[in-house]
Amino acid sequence: MSGTEDLRVAFHDYRRPLAAAGVYTLTAEHHLTKDGNRVDVNPAIPATTQQFEIRAVRFVLDPSSVHAHYPAEGAAGDFGRTLPHITLDRSILPWERLLKARAVPEQAPWLALMVFRAGELPDDPEGLGRTTTRTVAELRRPGGGILGPDLSNEGITPAIEASRCQSIDVPAGLFTALVPREEELNYLAHVRDVSTRPQRRDDGEILTEGQYAVLAANRLPRQPGTYTAHLVSLEGFNGKLDPGQLGASVRSVRLCVLHSWTFTSDPAGTRDAAALLSDLVAPAREEGGRENLALRLRPSTDTAARSTPDAERYAERRLHLGYTPLPYRLLSGETTYGWYRGPFVPVIAAETRDFARDTPKSTADHALIYEPEHGLFDVSYAAAWTLGRTLALSDPDYSEEITRARRELANTAATMMALATAGPALAAADPADLDGRTLRELAAPGFASGLLDAFTRPLAPHDRAPASARRTRVTRQSARAVLATGPKAAALQATAERHTRTLPAWLDELTLLRRVPFNYLVPNPAMLPPESIRLFRIDENWIEALLAGARDVGVHTSLDALVDTALTAAVDRRRTRVRTAETGRAGLLIRSELVEAWPVFDILTTTGGANVAELRRDHLAPDTLLLLLDALPDEIVIREPGQGIHFGIDSNDAAGDNSVINLREHRPGPDLGHPLRRDYPAAGGLLTRHLRLPDGGGAPDVLALRGDRGLVPALAADLDPDLDDLAPGEFALQLVNAPVEQRLTLDATPGQESAR
Repeated sequence: MSGTEDLRVAFHDYRRPLAAAGVYTLTAEHHLTKDGNRVDVNPAIPATTQQFEIRAVRFVLDPSSVHAHYPAEGAAGDFGRTLPHITLDRSILPWERLLKARAVPEQAPWLALMVFRAGELPDDPEGLGRTTTRTVAELRRPGGGILGPDLSNEGITPAIEASRCQSIDVPAGLFTALVPREEELNYLAHVRDVSTRPQRRDDGEILTEGQYAVLAANRLPRQPGTYTAHLVSLEGFNGKLDPGQLGASVRSVRLCVLHSWTFTSDPAGTRDAAALLSDLVAPAREEGGRENLALRLRPSTDTAARSTPDAERYAERRLHLGYTPLPYRLLSGETTYGWYRGPFVPVIAAETRDFARDTPKSTADHALIYEPEHGLFDVSYAAAWTLGRTLALSDPDYSEEITRARRELANTAATMMALATAGPALAAADPADLDGRTLRELAAPGFASGLLDAFTRPLAPHDRAPASARRTRVTRQSARAVLATGPKAAALQATAERHTRTLPAWLDELTLLRRVPFNYLVPNPAMLPPESIRLFRIDENWIEALLAGARDVGVHTSLDALVDTALTAAVDRRRTRVRTAETGRAGLLIRSELVEAWPVFDILTTTGGANVAELRRDHLAPDTLLLLLDALPDEIVIREPGQGIHFGIDSNDAAGDNSVINLREHRPGPDLGHPLRRDYPAAGGLLTRHLRLPDGGGAPDVLALRGDRGLVPALAADLDPDLDDLAPGEFALQLVNAPVEQRLTLDATPGQESAR
């Protein structure tokens, strides 16, 4: 099945190993023939025999082999039309062992996924997913009316017999009612080949294509309640899967369990992907539309019907711009409140002072914005500057490096200024070659004798230089001006680059708001309530104020401030993320159980049809996801992981039994996997036709894949009258429910914040 450009999924029937697990005997014989007749020497060369074993998973499965399962662990949702399934990283695993029975197809898996409702298993009445730890010997020979797997002794050593595994005892009638029939096993497993466009995970890993084995259950959790899914081994149960084959003396069947998880089928549940995604964008369907998805406090609407006083209009305007009122203490000691807004804003931030090119400051007062009309301060940029300074000082490596760099720059500048005040000859000297020039003068022939003669010779009147010829000393202001010209500026630049090796990377990380506490990003919890998505632009002024606070560390003298330009230029030259006027960065915050249930899922962002690059994707909390983008998208698609595509049946919204399967193109070609825009059955009633009828009464919930009520042949005939069967991959393709997704279309021209 082909997907969109960013997601491609292919289904394969199975992946059979060249040699299944087991013990093999290799025999080598030597025959010498001539004209077809043996002419072996006497005695003949004896045959050589050697045994070897191919080992594979049998009684214990490493949890890391499980890529995913659906429904998620602990999920609660409307799963009545879903077939639970498990995805394994090792795509060959379900076929590494063979079920040897005449009725079982050669490609049938030795594993099956069985689903039990709470109260059905005697050892797990509450449906908590409990299993019993037993030895392999106890698994094989349970005794007392319990049927265990009939495994040959081949490859089972005493050590393996004594090893432990997880197991469950299933009542005989329940086992026969739920277990797939021998001729149905191969339809419930397939290989999924997934490829996606490159996507960066939270931990920096790049998603790449991969192959996965998928095993689906045959039971629909139609009745509300808790369910447990057990991945069990059917090896050794050949001829015991069909009705009437267990024998009258068998009360229970003991199965080896390789993996388990629980979930709750609840039509009113909220943890399934469709319900969660719908809840995230629910505010956009209310009055106000997309504005309700902006990261801001929403003022109460109780006073909307009456005229609003100026103070209320002012406060509502501030809240609309993304501000939050916070307590603020004045220098006089009085307590009032000030307005604070973090780097995530719902509008385009107004232009303010250029913190990136500002001179170094020692306090945050320069970043305060005062509103004389209301007597209030906007403390947003001052808080950002102070935070940047605090983060810098709290990092000993950063603070040590920037302090050393400033000291080296100040020393170099002081040396150059001293040379400039010493006279034109020394001022013109290359600062980088000053030591070499001095050494050459000392080593010159006759230097020592000339120096001695100068000291011993009396000073004659004619040796005094006239006043007009005396050396003119350079003023301090002129000496400082020299630092910005010619080789002096180059020398300062070289010094700065030698001593700022890790500063650029550290500031790049700060640009992405790493290390910034969450309450600086979202100052009020009501701005990001549970089950919400909030969109924002990034205030580059706030980011630059944050960086300025970090860069201003170590400025103690006017000379430090004078040479700061060289330090800033050296750092910015090697930074990968330097502010430009066209950045227009944006992002979104999601706080939802969706993030906790599926920590890694697809978020596709585009603008004008082109993909928008992700700058950062990070979990700020187990249920909170932050996504930073390098441009404002005009469309956002949130979708389940591609590897988490699940199976089930659909609804045609008709009265009565409205269960159907939305048919897909099964023939090879460019339309393979595309919806045919017709259903089977056309009038609904799939559950009525193709569920096993339970012997003891009750609601049927197990799919019948073959036999009189078999879904597979009926589905094949509806797709093509000439078909009487479907391959496992073709059957899986028809049962696929496409990944649940939520699409947000944004206005590409949001409002501009008024200048302050």
